[in-house]
Amino acid sequence: MNLATHAILISGLLLLLGPIYLVFAAATQTVQEVNQIPPNLSISSHFWENISEAWFSRDFQSKFINSAIVASGVVIGKIVIACITAFGIVFFDHRLRMPIFWLVFITLMLPLEVRIVPTYAVAANALSPFQAILDWTGVSWLINAVSGVELALEWNMLNTYTGLIMPLIATATGTFLYRQFFLTIPDELVEAAKMDGAGPLRFLRDVLVPLSATNMAALATIMFVSGWNQFLWPLLIITDPAHEVVAVELRSLIPNANTTGGGIPKWNVAMAASLLVMLPPIVVVVAMQRWFVRGLISTEK
Repeated sequence: MNLATHAILISGLLLLLGPIYLVFAAATQTVQEVNQIPPNLSISSHFWENISEAWFSRDFQSKFINSAIVASGVVIGKIVIACITAFGIVFFDHRLRMPIFWLVFITLMLPLEVRIVPTYAVAANALSPFQAILDWTGVSWLINAVSGVELALEWNMLNTYTGLIMPLIATATGTFLYRQFFLTIPDELVEAAKMDGAGPLRFLRDVLVPLSATNMAALATIMFVSGWNQFLWPLLIITDPAHEVVAVELRSLIPNANTTGGGIPKWNVAMAASLLVMLPPIVVVVAMQRWFVRGLISTEK
């Protein structure tokens, strides 16, 4: 059984590392070498040249900063929202807590593509729902009749960091992870905190947050990778190059997207850029691996 298990693990590892090796090999070759038929799978000596061209030809420095801001904002927002939501569901006894939890949980079955149109409409004007309520209740008409001012609420989040981050911070996965951990908190600990005079917010800050550090690290690792790799949402709402992220900028290096006529596609530069984009998530996962595993499997109270 152990032999079969190790064989499966090694096979999976090879399947994972195979494409990465192909990307790395292509990133070390010249244009002529990378376009050979049959493909050249050997390692060449032009790695740093391709890395330099990929970095400077598309202003990757600013794009990396944008992606880091977006990924960090998504991580912080998801952790805070998930923690507060799970805290309200677990530690406040009210009739709607389970229906609310299941409403949050079933959003896992709604991919971003399903929500993309209404989310874009909200990002184009985040105050449009409030405007609709004021119009429907007649408040807008009353204000216009009394003061002569036409009430028009507008908050455009397109081409902003806020627009990139805010629609992504709600997380059913994070809420579920926090809820499962909070359910393991002994009732005696909750009662002891009440006897010490700790209110809900103090109990959350001084007791639950320190205890959930490993869960927080696990969630942060998952969400950083997710936020860094966001492509569809930034592609949709960002038209200003100053706010573009690396995943979208990588598309511009795909051969034939910008190649005209009989130009030779620079797959070597595209693969070098792919390695650059892969590096931050890999570093985060490796650095947080121990905390990530403990956060997912730990049952300590």
